Amino acid sequence: MSQDNFPSPRTIQTVIFVAILVALFIAVCTLFAPFVTVLLWSVLIYTLLSPLHRKITGNMNFTKTPGLILKNIIAGLFSLGTTVLILIPLFFAASQFYLQIVDMVRLFRNMISANPMIFDDIFKNISNFITDLSNGLVIWPPDEIQRDVMQALSSGAQQLIGAASSLARNISAFAIGIVFMFFCLFFFFLDGAYLSNLVAHIIPIRREYMAALMGKFKESIRNLFLGYIMVALAQAVMAYIVFSIFRVQGSLVLAALSLVCSFIPMFGAGLVWAPIGIFRIVSGQVAGGILFLAVAGICISLLDNFLRPIFLQDRIHLHPLVIFVSILGGVAVYGFNGLVLGPLLVILFLTVLDMFLAEHQINID
Repeated sequence: MSQDNFPSPRTIQTVIFVAILVALFIAVCTLFAPFVTVLLWSVLIYTLLSPLHRKITGNMNFTKTPGLILKNIIAGLFSLGTTVLILIPLFFAASQFYLQIVDMVRLFRNMISANPMIFDDIFKNISNFITDLSNGLVIWPPDEIQRDVMQALSSGAQQLIGAASSLARNISAFAIGIVFMFFCLFFFFLDGAYLSNLVAHIIPIRREYMAALMGKFKESIRNLFLGYIMVALAQAVMAYIVFSIFRVQGSLVLAALSLVCSFIPMFGAGLVWAPIGIFRIVSGQVAGGILFLAVAGICISLLDNFLRPIFLQDRIHLHPLVIFVSILGGVAVYGFNGLVLGPLLVILFLTVLDMFLAEHQINID
């Protein structure tokens, strides 16, 4: 074999350098992996609050010692205030959620035991509906439906007790995560511009593309939070108020379900409040059920049509079905983080695709 067939020393050096770089990159990712959730939500919170922080600190001089001290104090107040505002409603919601869902399971089991004749008709109707729908291929007798429902309720109660025990065991890990988020927010508010430039410097693409990509990232986070998460939270709060006024059992649990269902196109939170109203009408509370349906429809579902155009104003150019599927896929892959990561990855992918097509002058119209 001739010497010309061997790679040059520069090529060998480049290959070794790239291998070392990849190995170190994987090692760094491994180091940060346990804190991905905290970092993600810290970045989300910082991105949402950074305009307010810049507005407050924009005209301040931080070059001298008093200014540097003031800068640290403001960053500490922002991070501490944000952490407290998250913790207070979180602890209240978690405690009430657990108590209400246990009461709901117990109440439903007692209702089935105390009113077997009422539920016999319901289970018969369900059995007949399944039989008719499957053209007789699937037969689920009413007594088996009742037995399966009771077993599911018992299993659900046991799983709730297990989840509460697990949460109690992991409270130290949760506390560590909160402390870590506090420090992340502190340094983001203190040196957010420097950290952004550091990330931009690490990614080897043209500076104008990197600036556009980071701008799209910040814009997408704000729009997703305001246009989807904030609207869902507003509907959940309104649902909790309406359910509490009408004395619906487990109002906080049902409000949480309304939050989840608000991401579903067409139906939204109506998947929660509509069956409640219908059940009240069927059980004899005709006037109360109709009034509940009217109030819930106006105060909960119409809130979506009122708030979303105000928050979004057509700034997210994605079809609602794409947003819905990306949220579902994100939650399936990344858990709770997928609520933001799913649609954010889709938006960033389309942004990078547009940059690539523009760079190579490819027209797909």
